[in-house]
Amino acid sequence: MERQLRGMNERVQKLRYQSETTPPSISIERAVLVTEAYKEYEGKVSIPVLRALTFKHLMENKTICINEDELIVGERGEKPQSAPNYPELCCHTLEDLKIMHDRKKISFFVSEEVSRTQKEKIIPYWQGRSIRDLIFNEMTDEWKDCYEAGIFTEFMEQRAPGHTVGDDKIFKKGFLDFKKEIKEQLENLDYYNDPEVYEKQEQLKAMDICIDAIIIFAKRYAEKARELAEKEENPNRKKELQKIADICTRVPANPPQNFWEALQAYWFIHLGVITELNTWDAFCPGRLDQHLYPFYKKGIEDGTLTYEKAKELLQCFWVKFNNQPAPPKVGITLQESGTYTDFANINIGGLKIDGSDGVNEVSYLLLEVIDEMRLLQPSSNVQVSKKSPDYFIKKAGEVIRKGWGQPSVFNADAVIEELLRQGKSIEDARCGGTSGCVETGAFGKESYILTGYFNLTKILEITLNNGIDPKSDKKIGVETGDPEDFHSFDELMEAFKRQVQHFVDIKIRGNNIIEKLYANYMPAPFLSIIIDDCIKNGKDYNCGGARYNTNYIQGVGIGSITDSLSGIHYHVFDKQTLSMKELLEVLKKNFEGKEEVRQLFLNKTPRYGNDDDYADDIMIKVFNSFYEAVNGRRSMRGGIYRINMLPTTCHVYFGSVIGATPDGRRGGSPLSEGISPVQGTDRKGPTAVIKSAAKMDHLKTGGTLLNQKFTPRLLADEKGIENLTYLIRAYFKLDGHHIQFNVADANTLKKAQKNPEAYGDLIVRVAGYSDYFNNLNKGLQDEIIGRTEHESF
Repeated sequence: MERQLRGMNERVQKLRYQSETTPPSISIERAVLVTEAYKEYEGKVSIPVLRALTFKHLMENKTICINEDELIVGERGEKPQSAPNYPELCCHTLEDLKIMHDRKKISFFVSEEVSRTQKEKIIPYWQGRSIRDLIFNEMTDEWKDCYEAGIFTEFMEQRAPGHTVGDDKIFKKGFLDFKKEIKEQLENLDYYNDPEVYEKQEQLKAMDICIDAIIIFAKRYAEKARELAEKEENPNRKKELQKIADICTRVPANPPQNFWEALQAYWFIHLGVITELNTWDAFCPGRLDQHLYPFYKKGIEDGTLTYEKAKELLQCFWVKFNNQPAPPKVGITLQESGTYTDFANINIGGLKIDGSDGVNEVSYLLLEVIDEMRLLQPSSNVQVSKKSPDYFIKKAGEVIRKGWGQPSVFNADAVIEELLRQGKSIEDARCGGTSGCVETGAFGKESYILTGYFNLTKILEITLNNGIDPKSDKKIGVETGDPEDFHSFDELMEAFKRQVQHFVDIKIRGNNIIEKLYANYMPAPFLSIIIDDCIKNGKDYNCGGARYNTNYIQGVGIGSITDSLSGIHYHVFDKQTLSMKELLEVLKKNFEGKEEVRQLFLNKTPRYGNDDDYADDIMIKVFNSFYEAVNGRRSMRGGIYRINMLPTTCHVYFGSVIGATPDGRRGGSPLSEGISPVQGTDRKGPTAVIKSAAKMDHLKTGGTLLNQKFTPRLLADEKGIENLTYLIRAYFKLDGHHIQFNVADANTLKKAQKNPEAYGDLIVRVAGYSDYFNNLNKGLQDEIIGRTEHESF
């Protein structure tokens, strides 16, 4: 405990302890207030104004929570770890609430009052009217069959589009400045020649209402702080509460003037975004070190701020993120993202707008805060460019080697190149970065929406069954021929490409309808205020108002499908060890009685991750098939479809819907994670892994995720940190997008699995996020244990 709390004063220790030990619970307050607003205004005003008045009703009435001794104020629910419901998006059933309460992992306490209110007030109004209900009413039987088979998932069935990041304008402007911009746009509307003038008018009016709402919210906090100050007997705390009141009176109505105000202003904006809708992923400040540096520098120079005070404020800020569990998920949505983490991902380092190195004093301060706080939220990453000093990477490495799962490491130069390829300006690209797990975007200027995971390995199974899903016996694919009649590996690959195109078409058709539903019925006028160019265009974030609009589909299981195809190529077509008929029979029986065949695939087949061109060339073909089926297609809001390669926890769910595969994997087992090799098959060390992974054209994507697991001994000394730095530099020189590290040995993880009480604070890197090992289901725990454990570079 002493080691864990190193560097924290008594205040921070207390706030951190509260955040870590308070059980997550369901709050019904937001659902009640939203229902009240809809009953009052629906049908009387336009949809954007309805959403704005709903937001205003929330800001005027939600519980004001100032925790004892905290310096940054504001909670999403009534208290820390209190998660609201969003019935307009997904109206949970009473059975859903029972599941949330009873489940062993990622559970939420549901009081009898919450259940009663849901039954009496929320369900009667929202059942059949929520966005989720509308989505499933509008989807074709073909789409539903694919969804149920696990071909793809749909992010927007329980959470709203979002996945965006703030830029420096929210640290330079106040909301009164945005109000002036909106007034000017309203005055310049062309009521004679613009056919969209009414829609623009209503959107701008909605934004204006939201500005009033967030200012009211902050002033309510100011009033609460003054009320507490009057009753406070401790003179130091009384002074702090008076200071908090002054800050909340000033921001976010006006631009922040100092370090404390900057953090509080951001936090009100953060709460505004995640209260308006449960955006996937949570809003975040992005390049926090660069945004805060002017305030830090000014405070240090004029003597109003010390290093210790800046660190304390940041530590309190970290606690605020950790107080906000991701809104409760059920069903497939829980399986694709089974965590309390809400994916606010803070960027550190990178480049400035002029192309110079962006690392500064606050960068190192943030690394120290990450190291000392050891919290799951916020997620953090370092953006490493050619111009970043090695010292910066080494300082990050000193945090990484402690095995807490943070920070992850990104190639800032590759991120910029990806954004430039997508049509961003060089300035917007340099001011962008990564958020969520690994996803690239132009911060403050782009709506980049993840639409769901795509099961590449399942599509191979469909291909090997001529369009039939063997799990349901339904024909969900196209007829691409009996595999027993394929005379070459190229014929198999051509059939696979046709199936990929077929399923991408179904996915995008569904996406485009869902996009329209959100544009028409669920605008986000508050979020739209802070994203360029929504005010200028008079258009909502969910309707294409942002400067850039991108939709991502995330490919899952690239290692598993590569090794499966390699097994077929090598043993069926090249060596003719067995026929296609024999292979299909073995897979159908899940290798029962055919362990020698399974071992052949496991140990006598070229595998991805070992710098073997035989397998790696197949990976490239699969990647290109997916890329060509998706990239460049238009969305309904005027955006472009791109691909990412990441799974969160969906590789476990996707594996559960697939039978045995020709890489030796038994049916139901997890798939490979991210762009990592199949667990335990990368046998030639981390250098061979990065060389294999770099053969993928990362610059064609908006993000790839590579996980590696090292023994603690490997990074124990300075030589280990130096070698880690060289490995990162080498991978990024090959245009790798991202790399992250688990520093843990399998024996420790196995002990934790058997005796969880003794390892309550054990944190592991899962995919694009970290989590407590005890929070993970056994399938995911086993998958992490099974990852190759590198003992040398």
